[in-house]
Amino acid sequence: MKKPAFSHLFPKKKGEQEHLPTRSAKKAVLVLLIIFLLLYARYKPYEGTPHQITSITEYIFAIYQFIINQTLAIVHEGGHGVCYILPCPKFLMVSMGTLFQWLFPLGIGYYYKKRGNRTAFLIGLFVLGISMDYTAWYMSTAHEGLLLPAHKSFLGVDAIHDFNYIFSSLGVLAYESIISGVTRVIAYLLMIGSVIGMFFEAFSNEKR
Repeated sequence: MKKPAFSHLFPKKKGEQEHLPTRSAKKAVLVLLIIFLLLYARYKPYEGTPHQITSITEYIFAIYQFIINQTLAIVHEGGHGVCYILPCPKFLMVSMGTLFQWLFPLGIGYYYKKRGNRTAFLIGLFVLGISMDYTAWYMSTAHEGLLLPAHKSFLGVDAIHDFNYIFSSLGVLAYESIISGVTRVIAYLLMIGSVIGMFFEAFSNEKR
């Protein structure tokens, strides 16, 4: 019998669920998340001076870091792009970049959670933590001015510094360090919480 149109948009029933990760796969994901978190904490992609990659582990990490960075940057600019098409107020247009950058991994995680795939859900939360940490760093540079020079812009052109504009509009530019600090704490709580959740997921005795 032919499947109803748009049936793929709805979660499958219990017995029809998609194949979920095995216990071994969950343990492998746990190890990768731990390694990534430790390397991320040590080699900040936006702080300090560039350094020479000296190990295969750091090289692999740098590749994954680059992929995540570029993906989030594209999503961020896509958020602004929505308001280039639709008539959005300027404040919303500037804010949409960060909103999209946060909602993208959160949305993917939520989608898989609804389908019973907690492993993919936790990965989505982990990437959200990385995204929020980047945002925290971006927030911490708001005092540098409204203009974001071309060499610092993802698109390679002069642009508005999102958080200089947002904070100035809200009258909270003086609290930049506090806001960015709280955002960074939340980011690390998400990443660490995802790793802890993945640990219980990998070693739970619950039968799937």
